[in-house]
Amino acid sequence: MTARLSLYQKAEQELYKLDRSVKAKFYDFSHRFRENPHGNGLQLKSLKGDSQIFSARIDDSYRALLTRTGADEQGRESWLVIAVRHRRDVYEQLSVAINRVSGEIEFIDLSVVGESALRRAGIQLVPAEPDPAPDAHAAPAPDPEAPQEAEQAPALLAGHSPELLRELGVAEPLIDLALTLTSTADLDRLVAGAPLLSQDVLYGLAAGMTSDEVRAEITDTVASDEQIDLGDFGAALARTTVTTIDDALHKVLDDGDFQAWKVFLHPKQARLIDRDYKGPARVSGGPGTGKTIVALHRIHHLVRRLKPGRDKPILLTTFTKNLAADLRARLSDLVQDPELLARVEIAHIDELAYQVVSENLTGSVKRRIDDRTALGELRTVLTGLGQNSWEPEFLIEEWEQVVLGQSVPTRAAYFQTRRAGRGRPLTRPERSAVWGILDAFTTHLEEKGIETWGQAAERAARYEMERADRILARQAYKDRVDGRDLIHRDAEVSLRDLRHRYKHIVVDEAQDLRAAHWKMLRAMVAPGDNDLFIAGDTHQRVYDNHVSLGSLGIDVRGRSARLTLSYRTTKEILAQALTVMAGEKYDDLDEGTDTLSGYRSVLRGPVPHLCAYATWADELDGLATTLRAWRDELTTAENGTARDVRGLIAVAVPDRDKVSQVIYHLATKAGLGYAQLTSDGPRGDGEIHVGTMPRFKGLEYQRLVVVGASDRLVPRMEAIERYRTEDPARYGRELRKARSMLFVASTRARDALAITWHGRPSPFLLDSVPDADGVTAVG
Repeated sequence: MTARLSLYQKAEQELYKLDRSVKAKFYDFSHRFRENPHGNGLQLKSLKGDSQIFSARIDDSYRALLTRTGADEQGRESWLVIAVRHRRDVYEQLSVAINRVSGEIEFIDLSVVGESALRRAGIQLVPAEPDPAPDAHAAPAPDPEAPQEAEQAPALLAGHSPELLRELGVAEPLIDLALTLTSTADLDRLVAGAPLLSQDVLYGLAAGMTSDEVRAEITDTVASDEQIDLGDFGAALARTTVTTIDDALHKVLDDGDFQAWKVFLHPKQARLIDRDYKGPARVSGGPGTGKTIVALHRIHHLVRRLKPGRDKPILLTTFTKNLAADLRARLSDLVQDPELLARVEIAHIDELAYQVVSENLTGSVKRRIDDRTALGELRTVLTGLGQNSWEPEFLIEEWEQVVLGQSVPTRAAYFQTRRAGRGRPLTRPERSAVWGILDAFTTHLEEKGIETWGQAAERAARYEMERADRILARQAYKDRVDGRDLIHRDAEVSLRDLRHRYKHIVVDEAQDLRAAHWKMLRAMVAPGDNDLFIAGDTHQRVYDNHVSLGSLGIDVRGRSARLTLSYRTTKEILAQALTVMAGEKYDDLDEGTDTLSGYRSVLRGPVPHLCAYATWADELDGLATTLRAWRDELTTAENGTARDVRGLIAVAVPDRDKVSQVIYHLATKAGLGYAQLTSDGPRGDGEIHVGTMPRFKGLEYQRLVVVGASDRLVPRMEAIERYRTEDPARYGRELRKARSMLFVASTRARDALAITWHGRPSPFLLDSVPDADGVTAVG
């Protein structure tokens, strides 16, 4: 007799943590179970607490817990491994069921719940295999002398009924227990062993989300469209994320890697990936919620549905070169078929614009300059004009966001152009003066044979929009002539004008793209099903590119989703990061506002270390001490072998000058190797990565220090103070940008975060510092 065997996601995660020898025994067990689940000395038997759960022997110490998921027409049984445990950690209170909302199989383990919470609920864990001898693995007996203060505290979920939790999808065995919780520590322990939907719902309610918000953002997104039979485990298995156990699993176990790219897709994320959208779709969410993972899996989903060919109908793009390189590496890990991978074009957005411009020019392409160089060129023009009544920074933003952003061609058109979000209003004479300066500026750039990236993007957008118009005109003509072949007509046009460049476009870090970028992308793909998939978070916007997708022809209404659960950032780091963002509102890349409401994590770790120093020199010495300690801790792996720590530790710095100072200190005084983060990625092979805060977008480190988080440095008040009265709207934008940079840097840390400053701390940290005027320097 043979059986079909699958592996539940949580069981897969448990196996990943076990010793290699146990994994090897599990592989042997799997082979024997598939051969004959009722023989081979497996001792298959049901637990007393839940007859749906069976225990089977892996070896003298370990047990596999399984549930039967039906049989095929030939009588071949199907089983699901739901846990792999030491026999002393198997209790009668374990249960398995089908969720009434999602229709998925759920495994519930109460052994992780805090003792006080179990006592309040009247639950006493009973070992499934009692051991007469005292055992360190056994659940501790209730202590009658334990403090009772917590039991007098109000319930965390006071005001919510069992019926509501049941309706929202909380697993039945957890409902009454959840309503007795009085501390966040108990909640953390409860959700650590809870099914994903229960985790999300309970954390959402505890975080202050209303029941309607939880229903809309969590429950409805994973609700099954099928009629759910709570007794049909075979149908439920088809709705549950599992791994088929076969001989290919042997290598996975030996490698100790449970296919990290496949392993974690939350059911809500999976539905975003597989869904057919009737137009552009957008996914938002805070750092670590899996937006990039969703974008990459969306690519994988789309590329597998393509008809055979050798073209590249799918584009994956992002804002910077180093992020594009990271996406390329990660997608190659996910898409194992080289032929499928070759059909995806991966390019950062400015590289794409340069490609379009190059294709449409007959002469040489101009040299492009960055924003800092462009500002210097504008200052030269202002000096030549004897003009000192306009600030170069204001003019360059007006040019980028209004003139280039809206492709304003003439002075007359500029008079009629809306300047939404610019703050300072301009009279007609002022507009005329501004246009004259900007016209002289563009002439100056033309004469020098240079252009800005913004100019290149605007020109690329125009070329692509003209191409899209020609494609549309061709199709309209073909419709008028009843679909006849246009052989003679097409012979006179470029092949590029016969179809759009791409069938699907996926955008990561969408919040930083310019308006011209969006116009170009909109024109590169025909409007229709699954045309644009957009991932981003405006709370992480660190550049001044504010757009409204709807006004640019990208309508995502009814096709937007928000991710709220962080899989990377610990609760402690998240709490610190949210403090930085307190009191600010952010747009949603359209006409509405975005929020971090309900943003939460299930991971725990050390509280971020906030540390004040008297001087910058003292802060650098403290940084070196911290980095050396971290390096020494991480150099030795848990099994005692040496580990390469390059890329595990990083330092985020407010500006370029201080990056140089940090690097100099590490190299000459601290004896630590470094690699500087650049637009092309890390430069150097040292163990510590160092860069400005914006350079950390999209990256992740085990441990990270933010240095120089001082008053008047974050934000840099010397540069923006004058806007407080002259241009309040711009002042607000600059503050939000500075908050976002600190937020981005802080949330790059996975396990440990330190934030330091000299003198007074940044005002964005004041809620975290008990006494901002009296902080004590720490050496």
